[in-house]
Amino acid sequence: QVQLVESGGGLVQPGGSLRLSCGASERIFNLNRVDWYRQAPGKEREFIATITRTRTNYADFVKGRFTISRDNPNNTVELQMNSLQPEDTAVYYCSTLVAGGVRVWGQGTQVTVSS
Repeated sequence: QVQLVESGGGLVQPGGSLRLSCGASERIFNLNRVDWYRQAPGKEREFIATITRTRTNYADFVKGRFTISRDNPNNTVELQMNSLQPEDTAVYYCSTLVAGGVRVWGQGTQVTVSS
């Protein structure tokens, strides 16, 4: 079963940017779909963005600020996050669906937006 590992989280000031990476134990190119989610303290995990071989899709609250992309040579899916605000503070997870419709999650990476 594929394993996912997120990296790139950290502390950033409001208005700043971060770039998250999602690495996989098998070729990213072979994964039909990779998603990013986040979970803030006391809140449910929420969808942020998805990328397939042909399209991308975003939650309304990140459109124009976040960009998801594949970096096939480095075997990662990236999430470029710009114009970050305190309400973006959360643990960010990448995820994919494998055979049988099972959803696989990474361990998450913390993003904190604070002055």
